[in-house]
Amino acid sequence: MSTKHDKLILDYVYKHEAATPEKVYLTQPQGGKKKVLDYTWAQTLDQARRMANNLQSRGFEPGSRIAILSKNCAHFFMAELAIWMAGYTTVAIFPTETAETVKYVLEHSGASLLFVGKLDTWDQQAPGVPAGLPRIAFPLAPETKYETWDSIVARTAPVKGRPHRAPTDIAMIIYTSGSTGQPKGVMHSFEHATRATEGMVKELKNRVKVKGENRVMSYLPLAHVFERAWVECASLVDGNIHVYFAETLETFVKDLNRAKPTIFISVPRLWLKFQQGVFAKKPPEKLNKLLNMPILGRIVANKVLKGLGLNHAKMAGSGSAPIPAELIAWYRRLGLNLIEGYGMTEDFAYSHNSTPTINAPGCVGVPLPGVQVRISDEGEIQIKSPGRMVGYYKRPDLTEEAFTADGYFKTGDRGERRASDGLLKITGRVKELFKTAKGKYVAPAPIENMLNAHPMVELSLVSGVGQVAAYAMVVLAENLRPKVGDPAVKAQVQDEMAKLLKEVNKNLPDYEQLKMIVIAPEPWSVENGFLTPTMKIRRARIENAVDPQLDNWYAKKGAVHWA
Repeated sequence: MSTKHDKLILDYVYKHEAATPEKVYLTQPQGGKKKVLDYTWAQTLDQARRMANNLQSRGFEPGSRIAILSKNCAHFFMAELAIWMAGYTTVAIFPTETAETVKYVLEHSGASLLFVGKLDTWDQQAPGVPAGLPRIAFPLAPETKYETWDSIVARTAPVKGRPHRAPTDIAMIIYTSGSTGQPKGVMHSFEHATRATEGMVKELKNRVKVKGENRVMSYLPLAHVFERAWVECASLVDGNIHVYFAETLETFVKDLNRAKPTIFISVPRLWLKFQQGVFAKKPPEKLNKLLNMPILGRIVANKVLKGLGLNHAKMAGSGSAPIPAELIAWYRRLGLNLIEGYGMTEDFAYSHNSTPTINAPGCVGVPLPGVQVRISDEGEIQIKSPGRMVGYYKRPDLTEEAFTADGYFKTGDRGERRASDGLLKITGRVKELFKTAKGKYVAPAPIENMLNAHPMVELSLVSGVGQVAAYAMVVLAENLRPKVGDPAVKAQVQDEMAKLLKEVNKNLPDYEQLKMIVIAPEPWSVENGFLTPTMKIRRARIENAVDPQLDNWYAKKGAVHWA
C-alpha cells in the first residue's frame, strides 16, 4: 500500500471506488433519442477491472503500449484505467488524424492492441491500422466486425485487489500534434503525472469553491495533454468532479446545459467562435450599449452566458495557444472569470496559471506551485516542472537537446516576466520569428492576436520571409463567409479589412508593419490539414500552399486582396 508521499493516480482511484462507490462519475450521451447513461465509480472500475483482466490474458509484456483511437467518451477513461491496471502504457491518437498519422503512431509506439472508439471518419482511418493488430470496439464505435467491449466485459471476471504500478513506470506516451514535422512521443511516468495532477487539483479547489461536486464537460481531444491532465487525471485524483461528455457538435449547447459546468476549459478558437455566435444573434454595437446599462446590462450578460450554457461556471480557462486580450476582456465583462494558462505536453500542462490577484489580459499567469521558470539570454522561456516528461520515445537525442545542462526544459516560446510579480507574457515562438528583406525580425503571434480580435476575423497568419514587408492572411468569421457572394457585403469586408490594416500598423514599428491583408479562399480546418488537432495553425503548410501566389499579391496595388 502506498504512503501519502508516494501515492499514485491509481491509488486515488481505488480510494474513490471504496469510499464513494455509488457516486456518479461519468455521464455519457448515447446518441439520438437514446437514454443518457451515468456510470458510478463502482461501475466505472468494474468495467475497467474486467477489461484489465482480458488485456493481461493476452500475454503482452509489462509496459506494452496499448492504443486508443476515439473521441472523448466514458469508455476512454475506462480503457485507460484498464491499461494501467493491466501493467501497460496508453498511447492515445487524435480522433481526427489521417490514416498516415494513425499508421505512424501505431508503428512508432509498437502498439500491441488498438481500442477503436467513437469516430467520425473511421472508414478513412482504418487503412492506417497495421494488418493483424488486435482491435476492440468501444460501445459507441462505428459498426465493425471487431470484438466488442461489452461482450468482453460480460464474460470476463474483474481483476481483484489494487494492482500496483511503480512510480517510474510509463503511464502514457502523448504524441504531439506535429505542427512542424512528425509527431514526437512524449513519455510521462506515473510519479510525475501524479505530482503535477495533485498540483492541478489543489489549484482548482483553491479557485472553485462549490457546494457538492464540480462539474466539467470533456470535449477537447483527450489525446492532447491539456484535456488529459486538467480534466481526466484531475477527476481521477480529486474524486469529486463529475465528468460529462458531449454527443456531437450540433448538440453541444444542449450537452453544456445538461452539464451546467462549474469549470469550463476551452481553446482560443472556440472562445472566438462562441463570441461570433453571440454576435450573429446580437450585433456587437447593440450588445455593447445594452451591457453599458446599469441594471439591464447584468441581466443581458447573464442571458448571454446562459445561452452559451456557461452561467454556472465559476472558472473558465483558455490554453493550448495565445488568446487575444480583447477576447478575455469581453468574457470578463459578461461576468465569466476567464483566465489564461500556459503549459506544454512536455511538462504535463503544469506550468503557469493566472490568479484572482495576479492576471492581465494577454498574460498567462504565474508559475504553479513547484514550477521554476527563467528567461534565457535569447528570450526563451525555460521551465522546471513537477510534470517533467521522462523523454521522447525512442529519441534520446531529442530529449538531450530539449533540456539545458541544469535541467530546464527549453520551451521554444519567447516571453517576458513582469518584475513585480513574475506575471508571464508569451511574445511568440523562437522559431516562428522571421526576417523580411529589411533584415529585421518579425514576431507573428502578437500581430495575429491583434488581427484575431476583430469580429470579422476567425483566424490569421502573419508571414513574409525575405519579402519587402510582412503580410497577413485571414480567414473570415464563419457567419460572414456565406455572405461574401453579395457584392455589397464583399465591399464592406474589403473596407473593414483596410481599416483593420491601418489600425494594426499604427501599433507596430515600421519593420513589422504589414503590406497587405489577404483573405483566405477557404477556412482552415483539421480536415484540410491547415490546423493541428488542437486547432493551432500549421504555418509551414499554409505558407507552402500560398507561395505560388505571393509574387502576384505583392505586385498588386491596394491593401486587401482575395486569394
